Amino acid sequence: MFSQVRGIFLMKMYEIISTNAVRTKVKAANKKQLLQDIANIAAEHIGIPNMNIVKSLQQREILGPTGIGNGVAIPHVKISGLTKIYGFFTSLERPIDFESADKQPVDLIFTLLAPENNNGTEHLKALAMVSRVFSDKDIRAKLRSSESAESLFAILTSNEDSKAA
Repeated sequence: MFSQVRGIFLMKMYEIISTNAVRTKVKAANKKQLLQDIANIAAEHIGIPNMNIVKSLQQREILGPTGIGNGVAIPHVKISGLTKIYGFFTSLERPIDFESADKQPVDLIFTLLAPENNNGTEHLKALAMVSRVFSDKDIRAKLRSSESAESLFAILTSNEDSKAA
């Protein structure tokens, strides 16, 4: 399931996200509405009630905003009842305020939902992997210019094997 590089096991994007978990040009007026929308989509995919998901996402944002800068946010929470990590990607039609450290609005959102009952290692590996992907300005530019879920998925999962070498 993981690739091994210099003794470190690396998670792959395609292990946590599927094409049907990618949405493009979403309209959201604010962070609260966006988190509700993400929770609704996630609930359909993972079979956990959307209220549980949105409550967890909102509580996480109260702890500290998940906007990481450069127009990117990575909301991430542990959810009771999950057995694996799930990723959901959303690109927005118009950027919204996400209280990012750089004060810039966000238009690329990658949400991570992880099992509550693990030791957190997999959650941290997934978070590190997503952070690496979104730290690449070329990938961010490609995601912003893409129009379909299929092409967004291809961008998100491209170059994984070549970067691991």
